[in-house]
Amino acid sequence: MAYTTVNKSTDYFNTKLYTGDGNSTQAITGVGHQPDLVWLKNRSDSTWHQLIDAVRGTGAAYTLASNSNEGEGGGSTNQYGFISALSSDGFTVSAGTSNASVVNHSGNNYASWNWKANGAGSANTDGSISSTVSASATSGFSIVSYTGTGANATIGHGLGSAPKMVIVKDRDNGTYAWHVYHVGVGATKTIYLNATNTPDTSSIYWNNTAPTSSVFSVGTSVTTNNSGDNFIAYCFAEKTGYSKFGSYVGNGNADGSFIYTGFKPAWVMLKKTNNTESWLIMDNKRQGYNPENEYLIADLNNAEGTPNHIDLLSNGFKLTSTGGGFNGSGDTFIYMAFGQSLVGSNNVPCTAR
Repeated sequence: MAYTTVNKSTDYFNTKLYTGDGNSTQAITGVGHQPDLVWLKNRSDSTWHQLIDAVRGTGAAYTLASNSNEGEGGGSTNQYGFISALSSDGFTVSAGTSNASVVNHSGNNYASWNWKANGAGSANTDGSISSTVSASATSGFSIVSYTGTGANATIGHGLGSAPKMVIVKDRDNGTYAWHVYHVGVGATKTIYLNATNTPDTSSIYWNNTAPTSSVFSVGTSVTTNNSGDNFIAYCFAEKTGYSKFGSYVGNGNADGSFIYTGFKPAWVMLKKTNNTESWLIMDNKRQGYNPENEYLIADLNNAEGTPNHIDLLSNGFKLTSTGGGFNGSGDTFIYMAFGQSLVGSNNVPCTAR
């Protein structure tokens, strides 16, 4: 049985569902903590994803979308709605100049995924590039803001343990992709969050250097380190009983591969790496029971997809589909998962009860 220092997982990550009311603003509560990163998607309609965080700030000018290269404020966010504030137990969504379809269309269903770091952040000088860092060493999540130099560099992340996954976006440029370092593909490669591509092999992204307990590395690529551009990075270290980052091989049948995490997953995102395929997101709130776990797609604006591909179990997840995006025979996949802790540091069963 896994033991974890995260005695209550919803203090650090939680999925919050809500229904749009069509008003100019709506306060969303019940997250369980003050979120420092909110990732939001309309489940009912084909609208863009929206990401906002406490380091960059809230409002139309600070939104990013996982399905687009656009920099901050792109995709006509000011027209179609945005996250306008973060609060002690949630966030507020506001309509744009045209409507609120992205965040609050009347009768539409929405999913929000919420992570806690440590507020607006503070200065970090651990790397050769100084950064602003909001970090929760307990849960292994930090938000890092830095300015690129164009030269090989290191950047402090504040976690005290090496991240297994780092997601980076140029905030200023609308043509550069989201870049992902993942332990399952290694530091010689990058993979795009907003695309279906297989990993790209080059030293220019992460300088062929895996993250350490204090810094992650960037190379000379304009997409991770363009001189003078502002960047945001979301860094994830693995915490026993709470988060897991790894890879698996599909078997191509309905009695699919089982992936052990050591906890009951509350959220899973996975991506095929040996062939083109989308990033697929499941959580324990939409439907909320097996085998009806519906999916959303991080790199597309699609509405919610058909369920029956994955079971969320007490100690991991099992693929229940022959589909190539989840469980293609011989295909390799990477994943990130957050869960309901099994046993906390006080040796008392916690959120899986």
